[in-house]
Amino acid sequence: MSVAQIMTSRVVSVSMDDSLATLQELFHTTGFHHLIVVEQHEIRGIISDRDLLKAISPFIGTYNERDKDRATLSRKAHQIMTRKVLTVRPEDTIVSAIRAFNQHKISCLPVVDAHQRPVGIISWRDILRYAEDLVNLRKRQ
Repeated sequence: MSVAQIMTSRVVSVSMDDSLATLQELFHTTGFHHLIVVEQHEIRGIISDRDLLKAISPFIGTYNERDKDRATLSRKAHQIMTRKVLTVRPEDTIVSAIRAFNQHKISCLPVVDAHQRPVGIISWRDILRYAEDLVNLRKRQ
């Protein structure tokens, strides 16, 4: 089975110069856990919701919030993104994606076309859903 069959094809992308405030809003409104950073439609990096939490002040939105805390929201996506992004192609097998998850400390893999343009994303949750479907299918047989 190929990655294309279980990937999420809806991808939320941001530009390298988008502010962390913009990223925070996107994470909040979309419910996604990863944003793909693109430049001229090609993938340049990835940012997780955990990356954002580490980059902004924990006092944002609290009584103790100060100007310097709010200033952390002005930083740019390129300042916190992971630049060396492991990717897979839609035609790659699910087993190759699982191998990448097992060999690297990652929680998702962007799916890119031949021109490094994002066409989807696969997360460990997608892999677990696929495994659950396989188990349930075997139980019925």
